[in-house]
Amino acid sequence: MPETNALVKKQPTEVTIPEVTRGGMFYTPRVDIYESTDEVVLQCDMPGVKPNDVEVRFEKGELSLHGKVSARPTPGDYVNEEYGIGDFYRTFSISPEIETDRISAHYRDGVLTVHLPKVERMKPKKITVHAG
Repeated sequence: MPETNALVKKQPTEVTIPEVTRGGMFYTPRVDIYESTDEVVLQCDMPGVKPNDVEVRFEKGELSLHGKVSARPTPGDYVNEEYGIGDFYRTFSISPEIETDRISAHYRDGVLTVHLPKVERMKPKKITVHAG
């Protein structure tokens, strides 16, 4: 199983209350991270975010994921309200093991998937053994 330090979480994985930063409410989205020999993949849950309101940025060694949530119209008064309105925001430090100019992302059904390809020199190589 591949192991790498290609990705370092910058914020805790679980936040029970929203953060008040950048002039508004921000929630830390849940992120699954898995690795293959060729890449590291992030799958980030951002329910209620429209595809045009997702932003992925790489700058100064950091990968930032931001999803803007619009207020939902309600047909009446809440009897119980558990879902707060606020944007999603998460950052990760990216190591030199990642080929940053080839990072790609797509968003579907409330899940943002980010592909972080490894640089060629970090991929495992099979060495041919010659007899004789």
